[in-house]
Amino acid sequence: MIRHANMLALVLSLLMLGTYVFALQTQDRIITGKVTAADDGQPLPGVAITVKGTRVGTATDQSGQYKLVVPASRNVLVFSFIGFKTQEVKIGTRTNINVAMQPDNRALEEVVVTGYGTRKGKASRLATVTEMQMSAPAAVKYTSPVIKHDRETVGDTSFNTEEYDAVHENPFLVAVRNPLSTFSIDVDNASYSNVRRFLSMGQKPPKDAVRIEEMVNYFSYDYPQPEGKEPFSITTELAACPWNEENQLLHIGLQGRHIPLENLPASNLVFLIDVSGSMDEPAKLPLVKAGFKLLVEQLRPQDKVAMVVYAGAAGLVLAPTPGNNKAKIMQAIDNLHAGGSTAGGEGIKLAYKIAQQQFIKGGNNRVILATDGDFNVGVSSNAEMERLIEEKRESGVFLTVLGFGMGNYKDSKMETLADKGNGNYAYIDNLLEAKKVFVNEFGGTLFTIAKDVKLQLEFNPAKVHAYRLIGYENRALRNEDFNNDKKDAGELGSGHTVTALYEIVPVGARSAAAIPAVVDALKYQQAPATTTAANSNEVLTLKLRYKEPDGDKSSLLQRTVPQGLEPAGRTSDNFRFSAAVASFGMLLRESEFKGSASYASVLQLAEGARGKDREGYRVEFINMVKSMGLLSSGQ
Repeated sequence: MIRHANMLALVLSLLMLGTYVFALQTQDRIITGKVTAADDGQPLPGVAITVKGTRVGTATDQSGQYKLVVPASRNVLVFSFIGFKTQEVKIGTRTNINVAMQPDNRALEEVVVTGYGTRKGKASRLATVTEMQMSAPAAVKYTSPVIKHDRETVGDTSFNTEEYDAVHENPFLVAVRNPLSTFSIDVDNASYSNVRRFLSMGQKPPKDAVRIEEMVNYFSYDYPQPEGKEPFSITTELAACPWNEENQLLHIGLQGRHIPLENLPASNLVFLIDVSGSMDEPAKLPLVKAGFKLLVEQLRPQDKVAMVVYAGAAGLVLAPTPGNNKAKIMQAIDNLHAGGSTAGGEGIKLAYKIAQQQFIKGGNNRVILATDGDFNVGVSSNAEMERLIEEKRESGVFLTVLGFGMGNYKDSKMETLADKGNGNYAYIDNLLEAKKVFVNEFGGTLFTIAKDVKLQLEFNPAKVHAYRLIGYENRALRNEDFNNDKKDAGELGSGHTVTALYEIVPVGARSAAAIPAVVDALKYQQAPATTTAANSNEVLTLKLRYKEPDGDKSSLLQRTVPQGLEPAGRTSDNFRFSAAVASFGMLLRESEFKGSASYASVLQLAEGARGKDREGYRVEFINMVKSMGLLSSGQ
């Protein structure tokens, strides 16, 4: 009898255990945990965690923590991170799973660092959040195999449909025929982080993804704060060109006035979030949500936030809410889920409508759009979007465009939106880039101190044979546009810096012979340098126009740049580092103007110009150059 009783108890125990396991397998589970590096125990932010066989996923936060709802029918998590071995972990009955990831010895010796430090000989700690590896030949619109996960199967092959507008590099212009150079400032920096995303996957970026001015302006520079009433200071430096010793390099720097957070005007913000099906990937909507939460932490009681989402249709999911009601705003963000087609135009219209209804006179009125740019319903073409945004910007509402994801990323569309919407454009490839945009550069990203900022340089043909503006191809203006206050131009935010570079061919330089005469000699007039110009010590005159954020009439600033080069050993860190980034961009673009530039010379320039580098961005660039040098040597 005792033996039978024991057997019965064992059977009942097994039945109860089976029932418990069955219950676990028939309901969704919440799995939490922490991901660290196996070699030193450091937390790993930005690790992509997906449920195997689905597109359900998330990414670790800054402390390596994660939380994921796992469907009942699935029992395996996949942990992937650039520079580390991908791991598959069975869930079983656990609800807390900590993972120590092993470095991948096959990774590049120096991998791009996208955070605040480096580890020589080891993979990047803070790399791009992605599971997808793709080939990216240089093209404006290109297709290549890419692994794409659907909800039930893994390994289906689709095509990459990322789009970039063609960039035709500025040529050298002869000063006697083209004395004026006019362009709008550009504070966008999306190109740099997008290029970083390609390099972190061991791929060279498409040429047209490389916009040199955006790479240069990703970094802050040590320019003086403005004095007097002007909203920014102007700094110039002239020295020998690092990649062509016969030529000169002119460095122009603008420094926006830094306004303390407590003194910034109240904000009226509308978060416009793409929740279409294309956003249902770890590097998209989960990263959007994490980034906006960082922004919410910066808000003050006088600020207010509304939230509009769009997929097949657009809708208001959070009515205007004070910035100190953070719990309500956070809950609205947590409730976001992706699915459906993409009616981007309708979302934009609704977001601007809400912003206009809540308009704060003298405040910061702004729509913040987060998307992969893959609009496919309603107003969706670049031309239609451009006209829509040009119409909406007249309301006094500014626009910030934040790009996410890969594979179907529409860079050309998003750049158009930002350029035409009195706004700025950033590409966010990981949580630390979100922190850079929303926390480190909070004022510059969201608070405009000057709009329609235009520069016009007049070169003295007695001193300058030819010149070339490096980058800013899509910001070029007609000379007549400089004095036209109706012509839209770029915006400058609190504390932001803007940098521009010109390569100059001096009169009498041997390199002048290489500049072709693109037009025949004039028949009815001549354009010789005046006697005054010949006797002047001025190389050029720089003029700048800007408007107050709510103004309609521009103000004019003017500076001259005298002859005389800064000795090579005395150039500033600003000069050398910006030159390093520009020459790196030319190498990536395989530019005809790269001269003697090489990855080794870029590295030498950059390593000697780290400056203060409080956030480690310049160190990150140096490691990126090293990575590209390794990639190139293996080709």
